[in-house]
Amino acid sequence: MIRTKLPALRLASAALLAALCILPGCKRPVAPEPIVEVAPEVAADAISSSPTTAPAQKKPAAPPAKLPPLAEGPAEIWKEFSGAKALDEVRRQVEIGPRASGSPAIEKTRVLIESSLQANGWEVERQSFTDETPRGPITFVNLIGRYLPPGLKKAPTHTQRALVCSHYDTKRFSTIAFVGANDAGSSTGALIELSRVLALAPALAVQVELVFFDGEEAIVQFTAPDDPTPDGLYGSRTYARTLRDSGRARQFQFGILWDMIGDKDFGITLPPDSPPALTRELLADAEALGIREKFGYLDRAILDDHVPLNTVAKIPTVNLIDFDYLYWHTADDTLERVGPEGLQHVGAVTLRRLRLGLK
Repeated sequence: MIRTKLPALRLASAALLAALCILPGCKRPVAPEPIVEVAPEVAADAISSSPTTAPAQKKPAAPPAKLPPLAEGPAEIWKEFSGAKALDEVRRQVEIGPRASGSPAIEKTRVLIESSLQANGWEVERQSFTDETPRGPITFVNLIGRYLPPGLKKAPTHTQRALVCSHYDTKRFSTIAFVGANDAGSSTGALIELSRVLALAPALAVQVELVFFDGEEAIVQFTAPDDPTPDGLYGSRTYARTLRDSGRARQFQFGILWDMIGDKDFGITLPPDSPPALTRELLADAEALGIREKFGYLDRAILDDHVPLNTVAKIPTVNLIDFDYLYWHTADDTLERVGPEGLQHVGAVTLRRLRLGLK
């Protein structure tokens, strides 16, 4: 994964946690602006009333498709998330082997993710782009999942208010077979399980966009996003720019990024620049679920896929990551190191925030 990789230090003091939560670098959530979905412009037929042809007229933009009535689903939907089912999805990825960007294996992973999401009622958009890397141009593909309500032919793009994201590529190594069970198998498997659970509540599902980033890992050596030739965060940088340039970024209230959430010795290490209001809400959710002690702060910054979402798209996004992981970027990041507990906790906390935050 792409970030400043530094030793973790859990800060147990509640006072210190509160202090960190108001660091000057923190970003506060911004209320979404009204969104008007604009359809492609279509030229009207030219009308000939004389030898001179009248200028072509343009039809008014079509309004967004009207949604059918949608079920609210379980009130406590977080109880439906299964860490065991999420772990099964992790296993399916690990069985593919190393899944570096640009490899045949990552295309197999894409097909796996797409088929799983579609089976759960989600439409998948491939956001394909080619970027320059230290090893030449590589084609990356972000996968964007949007819930497809029954009765519609295409998923709406104007209803989403929250992002939940993961990267699905694994670090490229020439000396080891790196299968990345935790990094990034755990978060990707849990995101697939999240798609199943959200489909139980269609009225909530249409408000969530699921994003699987390609190219989070550096091809050679990570460099900062503002570097003239940045290496790493390829997918999230492109996705964030697209949201900003299209105007869609304004419709999102918040984002939640998952990364390395499957360690059997589970404990979230929040970056100190986590958006304060969103972080307080997530910690309150963890408290309500009886797992607050599993959430602390790292003592230094983490540069991960949440950064472009915060700085480019201006969507307050928190990174739920367990960076206190001994096997990070080693051949020992295998399925034996991953368990269902962390997947269960992160899935439940996220679902509670979605249910309460998007009402």
